[in-house]
Amino acid sequence: MKAASRISALLAGIAMVATASSAKADEITVAFFPEWPMPFQYAKATGLYDEALGMKVNWKSFDAGTAMSAAMASGDVHISVSQGVPPFVVATSAGQDLQVADIAVVYNDNDNCVVKTDLEITKDSAKELEGKKVGVPVGTAAHYGFLKQMEHFGVDVSTMEVVDMAPPDGAAAFAQGSLDMFCGWGGSLRRAQEHGNVLLTGAEKDAIGISVYDVTSVSATFAAENAEVLAKFLKVTADMNAKWLTDSAEMLPVIAKDAGMSEEDAADTLKGFQFPTVEEQLSEKWLGGATPAFLKGVGDFFKEQGNIPESRESYDSAVNVGPLEAASKM
Repeated sequence: MKAASRISALLAGIAMVATASSAKADEITVAFFPEWPMPFQYAKATGLYDEALGMKVNWKSFDAGTAMSAAMASGDVHISVSQGVPPFVVATSAGQDLQVADIAVVYNDNDNCVVKTDLEITKDSAKELEGKKVGVPVGTAAHYGFLKQMEHFGVDVSTMEVVDMAPPDGAAAFAQGSLDMFCGWGGSLRRAQEHGNVLLTGAEKDAIGISVYDVTSVSATFAAENAEVLAKFLKVTADMNAKWLTDSAEMLPVIAKDAGMSEEDAADTLKGFQFPTVEEQLSEKWLGGATPAFLKGVGDFFKEQGNIPESRESYDSAVNVGPLEAASKM
């Protein structure tokens, strides 16, 4: 399916269920990514969330943030941990009432595009990608990063065959030689790099304005009706991020097992992750100012690329600092 058609289908699906209601919860379901090791998984695996919230917390894995949006729109998922900014923007631009509750992780080196080794294409010859076939999960952070990199290199994306593929599927197709380029994250990115090279490092992407980070997202209705539950959830997450700085040796085996990875691979992935403190998240650098502006930039870019019909005039209301502020006082 063409990228624009895929996003149009996603937007249509979201529009149909975006009015799903959320009652006060007595148990919740939380979305997360497999092969995406993070400190929160220590609490997930040991039952600390259930204990702190005083309710059962169900967990459901997804391959892409676009699927998380759809699950939240239908009410099947209440909180999404580490949803990419682009799928969040696509959904909110379509009218879904999602809100950013915190900054989950920053990871410029753990989301990227890989070019097949045999092509011998580097950043100095990136124009040669025109006419090539790329697998990318449409509407995600990887898709946004792909488009921004191609814009930077002056590559005409309309000449390329862009195939919508979840990262595990894309990595498998790339390894089999069915793709010239793969874009994705986590374990899939690691596997793809066994068969190709990245065009830009995380630092190089950051230098040209390609920021890669995920958020914890919720529906505005859920946040309003379950404010204390959400605050407690964010508090546990923040505590795990802090614990990781001092007790990583204790936490790593648990996190790796929960992520479905070896300890070595999980540790290597985590080296490329940064977890801003609550204080940092509430500052102007993040939720206090820069994040709404970044959401607007992503929305406007997708509109300019023809991927969404309209971006919002402002994404200020798509950021809700109330629960995190409450968590900081717990």
